[in-house]
Amino acid sequence: MKQSVNKTNSIVEGPIWKNMLIYFWALLLGAFFQQFYNTVDAVIVGRAVGSDGLAAVGGSAAMVVNLFVGFFMGLSSGATVVIAQFYGAGRKDEVKKAVHTAIAIAISGGIIITIIGLFISSWIIDVMKTPKEVIEASTAYLRIYFIGMVANLVYNMGAGILRAIGDSRRPLIVLIISCFVNIFLDIFFVIVLGMGKQGITQGVMGVAVATVICQLISAVIVVIMLMRSNDSYKLILKEIRIDPGMLKRIISIGLPAGVQSTMYTLSNVLIQASINEFGKDATAAWAAYGKIDVLFWMTISSLGTAATTFAGQNYGAGKYSRVRNSTRQAFFIAAVITTPLSAILYFWGKVFLYIFVDDANVISIGVQMIKFLAPFYVTYIAVEILSGVLRGMGTALVPMLITLSGICLLRVSWILLVFPQHRTIETVEASYPITWITTSVLFFIYYFYYVIKHHIGTKYEKTN
Repeated sequence: MKQSVNKTNSIVEGPIWKNMLIYFWALLLGAFFQQFYNTVDAVIVGRAVGSDGLAAVGGSAAMVVNLFVGFFMGLSSGATVVIAQFYGAGRKDEVKKAVHTAIAIAISGGIIITIIGLFISSWIIDVMKTPKEVIEASTAYLRIYFIGMVANLVYNMGAGILRAIGDSRRPLIVLIISCFVNIFLDIFFVIVLGMGKQGITQGVMGVAVATVICQLISAVIVVIMLMRSNDSYKLILKEIRIDPGMLKRIISIGLPAGVQSTMYTLSNVLIQASINEFGKDATAAWAAYGKIDVLFWMTISSLGTAATTFAGQNYGAGKYSRVRNSTRQAFFIAAVITTPLSAILYFWGKVFLYIFVDDANVISIGVQMIKFLAPFYVTYIAVEILSGVLRGMGTALVPMLITLSGICLLRVSWILLVFPQHRTIETVEASYPITWITTSVLFFIYYFYYVIKHHIGTKYEKTN
């Protein structure tokens, strides 16, 4: 039998738009600081080591990291949804089991990814047709990054637990601390110790070590926060273990999301390999563009997380009308933010590129990339918002299939069939808007089918 929902829980009580904005802005600030210290890495490498160093950190190596971390983050989203639903329903025992199972998954997953990553780093960098000038540096960066994978996953899982119960403030605090520590360590290793002057590989290694140290600090802080809680999500170290029933529930939601993320990243790996064929300047430009492009992605992913949490908690609490209202208001917020952001990047993207590189050819290629892709950002909104809402309601298989078919398979087909006939950077770039639009249409169709079939918004209505 459900316990009564905590009246102070702003996610299931009060005006949706106001509470969603508060939650979203904390998430966005967190994403900003997450990307800020990644950007600091890129700036320091790009300026102190050169465009080859930037290509090593932000090119193939970044794609490989995203491949592994993306799968786990997709899997951990299952834990986030389960915890949000139980917390919204006030089921404290289930929240406790889910939290300890989630941390156990993070630890074991981190160990597995570290072992696999260390063994395949050299091979996968070669398979991705990485420019020969940056192969050694990219491989070194990857191996060091994989060493810190347990800390990386524990932090992300811990932060996900806090966000699931509606706390986006404390993960933000952790990221701010980590960000400034990372800036200090980047400067210390690359500039003060002179690793940037010792060659591309040494400079990149300095940045990688700084990143791993920051991930460890973040993991320790978030674990302490969970341990000091007096709520149902309190972490007790000796109770960290996998509950079979809870694991099954988490995997049923998280595994499709993990597979979806992996396939998504694999298709981007294919994109990266295609970009690499145009040489190191194109690779560096794509890496620099990626650091600018992240302004949009961190915004839309923060909204997707907010949509998942609001849908999950309200669905768990039986407040189905708030699920649909949360979806509509998330769309409105996304459109209001994305439109001016796209315009800013389109007209002033060149200014942002100069933050990372000063090579004229790299800048020229990067400007073309921005002007081609920025106008289409709005076509991706539905993918992130609707997939987040559907996962929040506990359905993950169909969203995975939609993403696999609409983005991954279509993108791979484009690169394998169309690109060989028209080997231009524009052809590679075109794979993005084509797949965004297709997948958005598919998500709209399924979302409305799902809410009508399950009477979301009318079934067992509860008032606020």
